[in-house]
Amino acid sequence: MSSTEHALPPVVDAATWEKELAALRVREKAATRELDAIAAQRRRLPMVEMPDYVLEGADGPVRLAEIFGGHPQLIVYSHMWHEGAAWQCGGCTGFTSQFTRLLGLEKFDARFVIVTQGPIDEALAYRRKVGNRMDWYSTAHSSFGADVGAPPNGGFAVNVFLRDGETVYRTWHTDGRGTEQLSHLFPLVDVLPYGRQEVWQDSPDGWPQGPTYSRWATSQEIAAAYGTEG
Repeated sequence: MSSTEHALPPVVDAATWEKELAALRVREKAATRELDAIAAQRRRLPMVEMPDYVLEGADGPVRLAEIFGGHPQLIVYSHMWHEGAAWQCGGCTGFTSQFTRLLGLEKFDARFVIVTQGPIDEALAYRRKVGNRMDWYSTAHSSFGADVGAPPNGGFAVNVFLRDGETVYRTWHTDGRGTEQLSHLFPLVDVLPYGRQEVWQDSPDGWPQGPTYSRWATSQEIAAAYGTEG
């Protein structure tokens, strides 16, 4: 077993370690309570009625209200898309590769799907290529993507919708680092001693740090691990 080439945290006795951990725990609990308060405010947001969009799914045209799959709540990840490209956004590909089993979400009367600006055949082929397990829909022939902050050749976004009968309402939106709260990966990485190992992070001297995104799995690596050609 080889030793690390990077700096190490200081070594202390158990009592000192427990004291430092207890001090951190105060901040962690305060952050948890703040997140609870933010979620409470989110539940009190107003909503906006949406048009009766028609998207395209694996079986043809589908109304937005039908994408809920009978549930009253829907989370939509808008996947960045460059038509005709062999490999799509690595961040989007990696983020959505985390969600392989969503039964737990369905127990909360909700569904989570991907919508992209790509043509549906191209999108479904890419889904197979990278081994994605989510359901995909295309807004290539609809203004839906542009209307929810994910226009053609634009960025990624997450939107949440509520359905009352056949009427759909938009209740929440985020993009950029706002999507990290939905990730499985980053919460795991953030409890590691070396964290994300990216230059922007506040880390002690000697900690490994490289360019932002440099440790993210590429679309090609994800396809090799999970895809139909892997």
